[in-house]
Amino acid sequence: METKHNYETTDVALARLKEMGYTIDFNVEFDEILEDADNYQIDYLYRYEGASNPDDESTVYGISNSNNGKKGVFVAGNLSLIEGKKRDIILALEIKYKTGSKA
Repeated sequence: METKHNYETTDVALARLKEMGYTIDFNVEFDEILEDADNYQIDYLYRYEGASNPDDESTVYGISNSNNGKKGVFVAGNLSLIEGKKRDIILALEIKYKTGSKA
């Protein structure tokens, strides 16, 4: 699967995902993913990079749970600044997304 850059800004991507039912803020409610990470997947991935400064990078993830249908968003700047289990899970979900793996 390919990373998508369809929306001009992070705010527009978040608004579109909300319209598609991605209403949970996983930045706040990440425990939901921690408890059941194997059943979550990235459906949409939007990456934004600053033209002159790599620190202006942000990524918007549209994430869903294949068992219970919960959908939400996670927004990250530079993933290397996220610590511990949260970073590991997001990276694993991103690898699964990019390889098209279901498991």
